[in-house]
Amino acid sequence: MYTLYGMPDSGNCYKPRLAAEQLGIACRWVEVRDTRSPEFLAKNPNGKVPLLELGDGGFLPESNAILWYLAEGTALAPAGRLGRAHALQWMFFEQYSHEPYVAVARSIVRHTPPDSPRRAELPRLRERGRQALGVMERHLAREPYFVDGVYSIADIALFAYTHCAEDGGIELAPYPAVRAWLECVRAQPRFVPMQ
Repeated sequence: MYTLYGMPDSGNCYKPRLAAEQLGIACRWVEVRDTRSPEFLAKNPNGKVPLLELGDGGFLPESNAILWYLAEGTALAPAGRLGRAHALQWMFFEQYSHEPYVAVARSIVRHTPPDSPRRAELPRLRERGRQALGVMERHLAREPYFVDGVYSIADIALFAYTHCAEDGGIELAPYPAVRAWLECVRAQPRFVPMQ
C-alpha cells in the first residue's frame, strides 16, 4: 500500500488522490501540517507536499511525477510517443502557465488577511490566470479532453486548480468549453471532490 502525504485543500495534493481513487489504488492519506519539520524533511528534503511513500520505503515527490507513476500502464496514461508528449506538454503548461497564477490567486484570497500586501498581486495573477484559461478554452472548443480525445492524467492535472479558480476571483463564466469539460471530469467513474 502507498502512503500519500499532503494538505487537504491543495490542488497539487488532490491530483494524486483523485488518480489513485479512479485507478482503484489503495493509498493511505496522511495530512501534513509542517513540511519543514525534521521528520518530514527526512522524507522530502524539498519540504513540499504531495509526497508518495512507495511500498519499498522510497519516496516520490511532485504531483505530476506521482500522477505518471500511478497511471503507468493504465488508461489514464496516454499511449504512444506523441500521446505521452502531449500529456507532458499540458502538464508542463499546468505547472508553468496555469498553477502559478490560478492557484496562487486562490491561496492569497483564502489564506491572507484583507490588508495583506500580497493582495496587490491579485490583478496580475488573475490576468495571467485568464490567459491560461483562454488557452484551455481554445483547445477544449475543439476536443473533449486534453490528449487524444480521452480522459487522462493531463485532465486531472489541469482540473485540480481550474475547478476552484473562482476561489481566487477568476470567473469561469467566460469559458463555456472549460465549464463543460469540468462537468465531464466530475462525471468520470470514481470521481472524488477535493476536500
